[in-house]
Amino acid sequence: MAARKPIRHKRVGTSKTACSGWAMKLGALLLLALTAAAGWFWWDTQNWRPDEALFAEQGMLVGDSDGAVNFRTARALGAQFVYLEASDGAEGQNARFANRFEAARAARMRVGAVHRFDPCVMADGQSANFVTMVPRDADLLPPVLSLDTTGASCEERVSDAAIESEVMTLVNQIENHAGQSVILKVSPAFEEQYGLAARMDRNLWLTRTRFEPEYAGRPWLLWTANTALRSDAADEPLRWVVVRP
Repeated sequence: MAARKPIRHKRVGTSKTACSGWAMKLGALLLLALTAAAGWFWWDTQNWRPDEALFAEQGMLVGDSDGAVNFRTARALGAQFVYLEASDGAEGQNARFANRFEAARAARMRVGAVHRFDPCVMADGQSANFVTMVPRDADLLPPVLSLDTTGASCEERVSDAAIESEVMTLVNQIENHAGQSVILKVSPAFEEQYGLAARMDRNLWLTRTRFEPEYAGRPWLLWTANTALRSDAADEPLRWVVVRP
């Protein structure tokens, strides 16, 4: 009888090609999931506003770059007030300020004015510019001094001490005109450079989309909670602002 040949069993396994195929499919699914998550986050951020149950007073900040704004629609969406950028440094003026001022009041919104501080220019010229644009009006919201540009932008070097002195001078001049205390709208970069929030006893306005800002080291009064809110009130995204309860 012939010797029986040993039976050789075929080894069952996954080929490299099959493994590579599964890896590509998993990678594609992961990429799709990440893309969907990013898209949802972008959409959610564009449409997110703080809960009115937590922040009852809400409004917006409007400037030259914001295009046309329908204040009646904004009021219907929940904006109770608006701050309008009025003046910038010693010469910059918002051409739409007066018309927007009247339109916002006609929509039964409270109105305030913002001056953007220029660290390269003396305070006297800046306060004169603000006074030219903003009337004395007891019904106006407290004036706002926007501090976002540092001395690094100046052609000639300006010391930190000089900038702090000009800020304080400008604050006093604007307060003398308005009859109210100034609110300091401080950017993260400006605060990191000069640390004025802790040294100046004024209410603060801070900025951070979606998450409450803490970079000033003390509580804020106003918070730009979304810097690019999409709404039916404007063609361009709006800066949405809330008041601390």
